[in-house]
Amino acid sequence: MYNYILSIAAVFIGSIIVFIFRPSNQKNLKLLLAFSGAFLLAITIFDLLPEVFEDNQFAKRTGVWIMLGILLQKILEFFSKGAEHGHVHLDKNTYQIPVLLFISLGLHAILEGFPVHHTDGILLGIIIHKIPIAMILTTFLLNTKINTTVIIITLVVFALMTPLGTFISEYFYAAKHYYKEINALVIGIFLHVSTTILFESNEGHKFNITKLLVILIATATAYII
Repeated sequence: MYNYILSIAAVFIGSIIVFIFRPSNQKNLKLLLAFSGAFLLAITIFDLLPEVFEDNQFAKRTGVWIMLGILLQKILEFFSKGAEHGHVHLDKNTYQIPVLLFISLGLHAILEGFPVHHTDGILLGIIIHKIPIAMILTTFLLNTKINTTVIIITLVVFALMTPLGTFISEYFYAAKHYYKEINALVIGIFLHVSTTILFESNEGHKFNITKLLVILIATATAYII
């Protein structure tokens, strides 16, 4: 049960921070996003990858599923405009929630919920990833002309998507039967999102020692966990 509660709480924490404090320091938010990307990447490599390849007689087929996950995320980003890794581009004059954006984010969130109940580390990775994403998403929504009540309902629905994925993976036979394939798909998604966060060019292509330290701390933390 705590898996469901914590994944929901991550979105609420990020949104509440924005609603109450209205943070304006984008540098700190980018560092938090870098930490989340590094942690998610490290957890994927340390925990999820060994799990899907352990005692696996069909390793090449598993690799195909990972590549499909990378390609699927690329397609989702065509509709979400990169919201999964911190790039939300909305018309500030809009009065309506962009449907394609939230369908894409919802599908991404459902899939990332599948491995949660198997690995505590991946739950923590998703939590750390969701907080800055929720902050960025909430900030952009509040800067539009969308009704505040609609924004809150949208964020609540978004918060429920990852627990829905966890529920499906636990109680649906098909999800259990194809668990390794789905997990490999999720690994591809995580690899794409986390590496995009980490390896996007810095402004002016400058070396950022602070970002490097944040990445190293996140990686070490994931390894210890």
